[in-house]
Amino acid sequence: MNSETEINLDKTDLHILRLMQENARISNADMARELGMAPSGVLERVKKLEQKNVIQQYTTRINPAALQQKLLAFVFMKASDGPGYSGATLELAKIPEVQEVHHVAGDDCYLVKVRTYDSASLMSIMRNQFAKIPNIISTRTTIVLETVKEEQQLVIPEK
Repeated sequence: MNSETEINLDKTDLHILRLMQENARISNADMARELGMAPSGVLERVKKLEQKNVIQQYTTRINPAALQQKLLAFVFMKASDGPGYSGATLELAKIPEVQEVHHVAGDDCYLVKVRTYDSASLMSIMRNQFAKIPNIISTRTTIVLETVKEEQQLVIPEK
């Protein structure tokens, strides 16, 4: 979603977003009861929020340890042509273990979040995938020892 595009959300839209962010599986009937609305009205509002790209996706959060993906690392990268080079970011985004790619201000060009099995698999990604991306001139990796908080939820204003 373009950050320059302003989307006007009213109090009811924000309440719907809070309810859905808390539990994406909440039924229209339960939301309608909570909001004091007809289920058809809630459904219509949710569809509009989807069409406006406010609600972008419904997902399931899986415990990475259940899949033996116990290593989380952040890799800072410098590129020879700076943070505007879309080819590098597109290549990074194609790597399944890469969860996030950010252009950043400062000495580095990109910050990449990687989740994988262990240090050997991280090294393999760095040697066999990162190293083959044109214009990446250096990497600096930080391995996470413990995660205290990791969320995708946004703060939704009361309005």
